[in-house]
Amino acid sequence: MLIEGPLRISVAEATDGQGWVLVLAFKPEFQALDLPVQGEQFKQYLQGLNGDIERAAADDDHNRAGMLIIQQIVEQLLPHVEAGDLDIAESIIIQIQQNSQVVALTDLLQQT
Repeated sequence: MLIEGPLRISVAEATDGQGWVLVLAFKPEFQALDLPVQGEQFKQYLQGLNGDIERAAADDDHNRAGMLIIQQIVEQLLPHVEAGDLDIAESIIIQIQQNSQVVALTDLLQQT
């Protein structure tokens, strides 16, 4: 499933060899927007994710699981994006320990 929106999302092996990391970077076009527009677009992105998750077929568990992980992260970031207290020029790196999460995210991102 193609996840379009304000974020570039990738999965990489951790530099210490202990698990994997999820790297989120805000696209330059999003960074260039005014703060209120950023907040509104990020909220719309979350709403789109919610709709995609609801429509995901039951037999597409890996994609759905990956979308749920991204959804949880976006829900946590939304208030910070809306308030402007997040430096969106910096990448966000999240450590992933569970192999099932890595597989779900990798499967999802390979289809984009």
